[in-house]
Amino acid sequence: MARVTPLSGFPEWLPDGRVVEQHVLDVLRRTFELHGFAGIETRAVEPLDQLLRKGETSKEVYVLRRLQEEGDDAAAGDGGARSEKQLGLHFDLTVPFARYVLENAGRLAFPFKRYQIQKVWRGERPQEGRFREFVQADIDVVGAGDLPYHYEVELPLVMAEALGALREVGLPEVRVLVNNRKVAEGFYRGLGLTDVEGVLRQIDKLDKIGVEKVAALLVAEQGATPEQAAACLDLAAIHGSDTTVVDDVRKLAARYDAGTDLLETGLAELGALIEAAGARAPGVVVADLKIARGLDYYTGSVYETVLVGHEQLGSICSGGRYDTLASDGKNTYPGVGLSVGVSRLVSRVLSAGLMTATRGVPTAVLVAVTDEDSRAASDAVAAALRSRGVPTDVAPTAAKFGKQIKVADRRGIPFVWFPGEEHQVKDIRTGEQSAADPATWSPSAEDLHPRVVPGE
Repeated sequence: MARVTPLSGFPEWLPDGRVVEQHVLDVLRRTFELHGFAGIETRAVEPLDQLLRKGETSKEVYVLRRLQEEGDDAAAGDGGARSEKQLGLHFDLTVPFARYVLENAGRLAFPFKRYQIQKVWRGERPQEGRFREFVQADIDVVGAGDLPYHYEVELPLVMAEALGALREVGLPEVRVLVNNRKVAEGFYRGLGLTDVEGVLRQIDKLDKIGVEKVAALLVAEQGATPEQAAACLDLAAIHGSDTTVVDDVRKLAARYDAGTDLLETGLAELGALIEAAGARAPGVVVADLKIARGLDYYTGSVYETVLVGHEQLGSICSGGRYDTLASDGKNTYPGVGLSVGVSRLVSRVLSAGLMTATRGVPTAVLVAVTDEDSRAASDAVAAALRSRGVPTDVAPTAAKFGKQIKVADRRGIPFVWFPGEEHQVKDIRTGEQSAADPATWSPSAEDLHPRVVPGE
């Protein structure tokens, strides 16, 4: 038999890892719903021309086609005119969500708050924390025509709460790094730079290539003078968790005579976000003026989230404000959203041993089988336990009890039940054994289901 070769970039967790992933998803879902976000799911495929609207992502899209498509079209004798519209797997959840809003606008109540947890596919080079198939968890608020600024404050705080709820099971602290595109654009235009999107793309490379190379790119590709490049880098160096960052930006703008109305609008919004975050989640939200988010559709607040002590992993959650999520020509639907890279997060959690599952199977009790003729009695015990919500399995063979206990031990099942005239249940971790009634006995709450706990 040929050896199976694994595919890189397509993560498959072992049962213990899947328990951890499911817990992460449950916490995110529960927190989103507590804040009024409704869950939706969209199809996995979209027309290719819709996916390719973000031109820089074209090399990442997986195209979908039927294996016999060419033969079927030829047999049709119409030169392929009857072939279906070319489809691709979605590489994020924003494109399908924009389409979903347009198609259902007449049936949605705005502002529409949605969460969406699904797999996406992206054909990039696999590396640590980057996969070709992965799970994302998105939250967005979309308005019809306009969307109040306070949602730009609400979303990062909701996400901080969701990730903060995972700290009790071992997730490190998170920092939500925030900026405002109006601040950056207003400052750059005040300097006399017109290629704002180009400058933002270069600033977005700071952590990857460093200050000197970014400065050289600004001069070579955006036509900045050395002084203008230095001013852009000075702005990117400003950060802090209180509103003094606003004063620092104003001082910098005054030094370079770069003040604009757009800059002041952005500073007012950034200051409001930092002030609200300081009251509701002290120390979690930090203004960082180098956060640029190179995608050109962001128009206001932008966010990136890092794990403290694991900053080299990069952002595990990012997003921002976009004023044109979707438009039908008459109506525009602005929004603000954040996306958690669940697979990226779980990958680091598992590889670093930050979280672990108490067991990899749901089963709390394995009912032993004395001999095959009495298997029905063991099945009856299992049915009685299951009727009261106790996850139960029956031993696969009527081997010696010692071997059946080893089966439970290998699978991580904490209790073994011995049926008979007087039923006995044994905690195989401690060796404690006692009489029990299948109509009334239950394990402790901690043992009833697998739990996620901090790693050792």
